[in-house]
Amino acid sequence: MTTRQQADIEEELRTAAEEIEKLETAQDVRDWWSKHYYTLGHRRMGRLLLGQSVARMLEQAQRSRGDE
Repeated sequence: MTTRQQADIEEELRTAAEEIEKLETAQDVRDWWSKHYYTLGHRRMGRLLLGQSVARMLEQAQRSRGDE
């Protein structure tokens, strides 16, 4: 987890997941990656690209923080 606020990361994840549906070219993917990389990091970005759901990613983040 980064030092950013959890709410900021959640919103960025949702935005990135919505945008990923509209990507058509390799350049679109590069631009999308550049736009969200500094907030989400390469692991979250890769998970989104591989199709992991935002809900699952948020659930895992909560477990790793001990918020259960």
